[in-house]
Amino acid sequence: MEIAVLDINGKETGRKANLSSDVFAIEPNNHAVYLDVKQYLANQRQGTHKSKERAEISGSTRKIKKQKGTGTARAGSIKSGVFRGGGRMFGPRPRNYSMKLNKNLKRLARRSALSMKANEKSIVVLEDFKFDTPKTKNFTNILKALDLQNKKALFVLGDSNNNVYLSSRNLKGSEVITSSELSTYKILNANQVILLEGALEGIETNLSK
Repeated sequence: MEIAVLDINGKETGRKANLSSDVFAIEPNNHAVYLDVKQYLANQRQGTHKSKERAEISGSTRKIKKQKGTGTARAGSIKSGVFRGGGRMFGPRPRNYSMKLNKNLKRLARRSALSMKANEKSIVVLEDFKFDTPKTKNFTNILKALDLQNKKALFVLGDSNNNVYLSSRNLKGSEVITSSELSTYKILNANQVILLEGALEGIETNLSK
């Protein structure tokens, strides 16, 4: 499929980019997309949650009342979870939430996500650009030219460009990544995916394996 290449002013350059049908025009696999997004979100979790249990609470170990004859339930320790200030029963413990998926499934999920965006006409191909110095205003001008001020925009670069990255860092709705950092979650989370010409070859090479 062919798509017009735009310049940083939002105007057509007169060139066309050929997007591979094996990456941008497949039948989306919803279950693969679900699993890849689930893995991405699970891997973001630190898993450092912890509450004190009965054995970790400071307090007396004496039996707080006699076993029988009180008319109430038996109680052996003030540290029991049924009392205020006691340990938490079945509380959270540190754990690793990360999960693994095979590479072929992850590639399928990313191709599916890109195909969804292409079907929604939410993919823009932009000519390669660079900034001499980090300047948020320069990046904001590009967003205005592409009518993306109030949208979540994902810019995918071919190679890492620190000035472009730093220029976008203060803008809440925009994110700049390289083609090797592309993930299913980031594709779906964006309203518009802006692919720079230099990123196309890397994307198609990585996802066509």
